[in-house]
Amino acid sequence: MAKPTILLVDDSVLMRTIIGDIVRADDELSLVGAAENGKVALEMVKSLKPDIVLLDIEMPEMSGLEVMEHLSLMSRAKVVIISSVAQVGSPEANEARALGAVEIIAKPSGTMSLDLAHKKGHDIIAAIRRAAGLPPPVRP
Repeated sequence: MAKPTILLVDDSVLMRTIIGDIVRADDELSLVGAAENGKVALEMVKSLKPDIVLLDIEMPEMSGLEVMEHLSLMSRAKVVIISSVAQVGSPEANEARALGAVEIIAKPSGTMSLDLAHKKGHDIIAAIRRAAGLPPPVRP
């Protein structure tokens, strides 16, 4: 079986690096690209055809919510939101759910969550694996 392919979208280079490292740590997942904003992400979706898009909400050029409005018309990719504004019950989280997000993970320490891998790394992998139809990850 082919590994599920993942496109990572976050405007922060640091967050793309941290989340990318989290994804690459799971041998059953394939990170195929990373985009710095929504416009670039939509172009990459056309060429890469990822199975899953990891998407921040607050970004320049085009927000994650705007991306989701376009994405549903051009791709069957499942969306996992990873965002500082996606706290449970927030308007942004509710809108992301309404637009089809399959999972929503709040960054634990705001936009620049340097503790993301430590605090939410397992949750991110578990969310991706659920979205891909894979069994849950084994806890270390």
